[in-house]
Amino acid sequence: MNYLIGPIRELLTMDGLPDKGPIADELLQPVPNAGILFDENGILETGDFELLKAKSNEQPIGIIELKDDFVCLPGFVDSHTHICFGGSRARDYAMRTAGKSYLEIAAEGGGILDTVRQTRKATQEELTAGILKRIARHLSEGVTTCEVKSGYGLSVNEELKMLRAIQQANSKTPADLIATCLAAHTHPFDFDGTKQEYLAEVIEKLFPILKDENLCSRVDAFVEQEAFQAEDVSNYFKAAKELGFDITIHADQFTATGSAVAAEHGAVSADHLEASTDKEIQLLAESGVAPVVLPGASLGLGCNYAPARKLLDAGLPLVIASDWNPGSAPMGDLLCQAAILGTAEKLSAAEIFAAITDRAAAALKLTDRGKLARGQKADFMLFPTSDYREILYNQGKLKPEQVYKNGQKIN
Repeated sequence: MNYLIGPIRELLTMDGLPDKGPIADELLQPVPNAGILFDENGILETGDFELLKAKSNEQPIGIIELKDDFVCLPGFVDSHTHICFGGSRARDYAMRTAGKSYLEIAAEGGGILDTVRQTRKATQEELTAGILKRIARHLSEGVTTCEVKSGYGLSVNEELKMLRAIQQANSKTPADLIATCLAAHTHPFDFDGTKQEYLAEVIEKLFPILKDENLCSRVDAFVEQEAFQAEDVSNYFKAAKELGFDITIHADQFTATGSAVAAEHGAVSADHLEASTDKEIQLLAESGVAPVVLPGASLGLGCNYAPARKLLDAGLPLVIASDWNPGSAPMGDLLCQAAILGTAEKLSAAEIFAAITDRAAAALKLTDRGKLARGQKADFMLFPTSDYREILYNQGKLKPEQVYKNGQKIN
């Protein structure tokens, strides 16, 4: 059955905007007193509510008439998260705010490897339950598509456990979970061999199962001095691409070492970029690699933001993601982080919204969401306000009152 919802005080379709570079707010052009005609398969039409309502006399239709003022946006797309994990790193956070360094925390048993130990102790069912709890909150805040990485297993069997948990969770939530294999997160503490030998084992034993079970279509690596170097991941990425996986990279978080690797291997995106300089920005622009910035990690670690303004001005399609993880980015509030980054980097509302809707979808190679137009998924949300500017003005405290996923009302 078809449904018509409205009247919507302001409808931001995000359609027809530039797919890269700066976006002026004047280009948003909110549709006033709008309606969305949709079914479970997607959006059929958007436009003036009364005109769409008049057309409804021609066929049976369900009218969802709104009595209050709302602003409507497409469902948010969070293109970089680590919401499959076991345990907590609250101890790390307290130590960090008290002044201890990353290396000092790691030396006292904290850091990524602490989460690895806790994740290995968890069953697949426990990991699935944790994902479902986190994605339920994300959904309530308007995130209808969410990328989820492995990377806290760091062995063939444990990485499989994580990716199967992501797959299982995807079958139990209305949200779409996009799995990414991050077996190259860091060198396992219990692997008796070199980094390259570990990755060779991943290529030989893990990659074929990922294909056989269709567990993911994306492969990631953390390219950083304390993780993996360019020479370590060369064969890993070549093997992944030969099998048809897309490539994404944790790049330039602490040192400017990953952007060149992303360009060399034709990565879909380079994520983090807090340490990127003009040289790396130019390299990404020339190679067509999408930049994904993660303000949640900057907030969690107390470090500088990625140069979002410079990335846009270089003609790149800026994407903002939450990096929700138990260590460096525990907040997980995508809208809040995007709003705060906007004030720091002087981003327009149009640039911020695009970075968490259509441009974020493009960074996941998803062409059927991120906009409110014919043929797109009926993923949208209604904010209880009459002015779209109020959403970012409230820095994440104004939450959507209604969220629709695939045409179904979630809350």
